[in-house]
Amino acid sequence: MKKKEKENIEVEELKENHEETAEETEGTAAEAEKTDEEQPEVAEEEASEEESEEESEEKKAEEKEDKKKDKKQELIEELQDRVKRQLAEFENFRNRTEKEKSQMFEVGAKSVIEKMLPIVDNFERGLTDAPDDAFSEGMQMIYKQMMTAFEQLGVTPIEAVGKEFDPEFHNAVMHIDDENYGENEIVEELQKGYMYRETVVRHSMVKVAN
Repeated sequence: MKKKEKENIEVEELKENHEETAEETEGTAAEAEKTDEEQPEVAEEEASEEESEEESEEKKAEEKEDKKKDKKQELIEELQDRVKRQLAEFENFRNRTEKEKSQMFEVGAKSVIEKMLPIVDNFERGLTDAPDDAFSEGMQMIYKQMMTAFEQLGVTPIEAVGKEFDPEFHNAVMHIDDENYGENEIVEELQKGYMYRETVVRHSMVKVAN
């Protein structure tokens, strides 16, 4: 009897050991499953952190690149502004220089024309009383050539006789009362006046009717 009880006790102990072993195995398996479930989450978190760090680094790199581009653009705009200002200054300088040269040329030309006009006056007086011969014809040709050259240079005589007196172009040295003429009408030209382009070189000396 004792032997049988002993065997029963041993069987029960084996069953208990077997159940404990099974429970431990199940616990280990559960823990393994739990660990397996947790590992992807950890991996996902680590991957997310790595992606976040990469995005942050990329963002910083982009911001750095944008700053470089902004500085380059500012430098380009500054250089373009300098070039534009220098071109504008050069254009103003060129225009001013051309204007000064033109004024100097006109002053010099006017001075030469003023010195030539008395010669023209003498030609005209000489031709008025000159006889009709070959010498007079030659002088007439020279006079015409001189007047053509004056015209090509922009020197033109001022119209006077029959025109209304204009102090900007005429110099009245004599006045007459004559009903046959209109008021302030120029009746005679005593000395011919000339213009160089749009500038009066010499006013016409005229006789004006009141």
